[in-house]
Amino acid sequence: MEVLLHQIDAFADAPFSGNPAAVMPLMSWLPDELLQQVAEENNLAETAFYTSALPAEAGSAPDNSPAFHLRWFTPAAEVDLCGHATLASAAQILDDMHPGADRVHFYTRSGWLRVDRDRDDLILDLPVVESVEVPVREQIPAALAHAIGVRPLRAFEGTDVVLVLGSELEVREASPNFAAFPELGRGVVITAPGEGADFVSRFFAPGVGVPEDPVTGSAHAQLAPLWAKTLGRTTLTARQLSRRGGFLRCTLTRGRVRLAGRCRRYLDGVVRLPD
Repeated sequence: MEVLLHQIDAFADAPFSGNPAAVMPLMSWLPDELLQQVAEENNLAETAFYTSALPAEAGSAPDNSPAFHLRWFTPAAEVDLCGHATLASAAQILDDMHPGADRVHFYTRSGWLRVDRDRDDLILDLPVVESVEVPVREQIPAALAHAIGVRPLRAFEGTDVVLVLGSELEVREASPNFAAFPELGRGVVITAPGEGADFVSRFFAPGVGVPEDPVTGSAHAQLAPLWAKTLGRTTLTARQLSRRGGFLRCTLTRGRVRLAGRCRRYLDGVVRLPD
């Protein structure tokens, strides 16, 4: 059996930047065990699989734009939400399958998601992820601070644990000890005010097979509301300070976060799977 594979860098404002995702269109769903094996073999932060057949629980698509059933796998597990692989999937679909369309919908484990095309940008629409502030001396933030080797000024819990540091330099120079990480729901973000952007961040999720993610779209659904409240603005720029790096433009509106970025295709290939 042969399956197409497209490797696309999402939130990439330069070559060899952003977050690489494998995008693999399927005629129908393969066994979950095989999907996980493929994701492990790809060895990228995320592999996105999609089909054009929507499950019964999806109901009808929100509008007449192309709609697909989308799932995401890290090398270790299926996850509930992935922003960069959604953006990459939209780039492949809009370029290869629906070049005349400016929008695509995906039914996912997090419900319906939308990506719009605006000239060279793709805009991912996500629900806001709420955060609850916790004292920095509580057990989970303290253990994380020890594992990352930082002293956070503030700590928040939501989908991810967010540790707010004092400067971009602290975020950039943090050197995590992944063996010391406590168990987490998903991952941890360290963030601070930025120098060339409104805020900067790094994202770590060793528990799901992603020690450090290059650019994490879904984490910005939690980060953007926090920084919007701090800075008093609903339109923000963000840079993720991984080795590859990535740039996002964030806009908050009516309980949603819209993340704009660009995608760069790296390769197109064929994967040969056992029949």
